[in-house]
Amino acid sequence: MNMEALFLSLRLACCVSAILLVIGMPVAYWLAYSNWRGKFLLESVVALPLVLPPTVLGFYALVAMGPRGPLGKLWSALFGHGLAFTFSGLILASVLYSFPFAVQPLIASFESVDRKLLDASAVLGAGSLRTFWRVILPLSLPGVVTAIVLSFAHTLGEFGVVLMVGGNLAGVTRTVSIDIYDHVQSLEYGQANRMALVLLVISFGVLSVVYAVNRRVWTPWTAK
Repeated sequence: MNMEALFLSLRLACCVSAILLVIGMPVAYWLAYSNWRGKFLLESVVALPLVLPPTVLGFYALVAMGPRGPLGKLWSALFGHGLAFTFSGLILASVLYSFPFAVQPLIASFESVDRKLLDASAVLGAGSLRTFWRVILPLSLPGVVTAIVLSFAHTLGEFGVVLMVGGNLAGVTRTVSIDIYDHVQSLEYGQANRMALVLLVISFGVLSVVYAVNRRVWTPWTAK
């Protein structure tokens, strides 16, 4: 079993989940509470990775990160090396690809908060930021957990985008999904099966967390 590829995938999924939580919350908050009529355009952009083939998104990400692309040029000027076919490039591409899996659960959770509680918070003199931390976020914890888990699981199983942007560099960009593909191409079905079973178990575990939270079998703020 290629533990190096497994740990690389887990590290990638953890980094992407953390980044998506930070940037996804303000986007989801604005989409949930904004009254701007044109916000459907941003909603469409957020949901675009759900319908785009991974190779299409990966191709444009590779072009943008290449030596002649805007991101590639900026990254090279700042850090002295390219962005494509690096772990940092994988993180950036994975953030784009998994963005809707973090934002959409947050939007649904924020919208489910009773508006009367927000009005009461405003009447008591709390600002928007304090209302978010003291009212909206505590009541939206199941949605936050769902966003983290789904973005983690989705990133862990990526193949098309990872292959397009990162290639297949051992210890750098070779994730579990690519390692499984390599074993299948080499007719090493036993090794491919072992890695696939590991992904199956991890995916089942993280999805169980989501359903447990949504059904309130376990909640982050109470203990039974």
